Amino acid sequence: MSEFELPIRPLTRREWRRTYRQAPVGRAIGDGGASGFPVVLMVCTGNICRSPLAEALLRERLRGFGVTVQSAGTRARNGDKMVGLSQTIAIRNGADPEEVAAHRARWLIEPLADDADLILAMSRQHRTASVELSPRHLRRSFTLREFARLTQGMSADEIREAADYAGETPRDRIVAVASLAAQRRGSAAPPSEQDDDVIDPYRREPEIYEESARQLVPAVDEVARVLRSVLARR
Repeated sequence: MSEFELPIRPLTRREWRRTYRQAPVGRAIGDGGASGFPVVLMVCTGNICRSPLAEALLRERLRGFGVTVQSAGTRARNGDKMVGLSQTIAIRNGADPEEVAAHRARWLIEPLADDADLILAMSRQHRTASVELSPRHLRRSFTLREFARLTQGMSADEIREAADYAGETPRDRIVAVASLAAQRRGSAAPPSEQDDDVIDPYRREPEIYEESARQLVPAVDEVARVLRSVLARR
């Protein structure tokens, strides 16, 4: 556990109000998906390194597919900027520089978890925190690397078949594929539990940021492949 991986405590009333005032770009917090767009939520601790990097990269890779990608932290300090090294890595891997610079951290709260069709956490601890906030999302909550590992062997046809069975709405189609991935948990265990986590680089050497990115970026690419297969019109 890094110095930033602190135990999770309930928000105070003041912290709830402050968090609600900090809406994500292009979407109101806890609007219940009124826009009709599917929502992917990335979760880490401070919402300044791993989850905003994953958010920025996935948003860019799904641009034009009508997916809302956002992020939050289990111990975020609302309003903090994305760490400079993470910004550099994000831009180098194709993220929009203006969106990266505009990122502001926010705390993970129940409406955010409830609103998500797919929750992708940076560690098993973050996945647990997300499920505790929204237990009904157990089968649509994964670590980022876990989801990528579980879906890696799925063909585009298999993914579309599961989505087609669920219906036409993008949100239902994403939930269906998340459920399909969840079914594979028992038969596709990782070599070790740590292999499903993304290393926390916060306040560490640049080499650790690069190592963390080497774990994160391919997983984001796999998630993008799956979601494009789900949402592409044939």
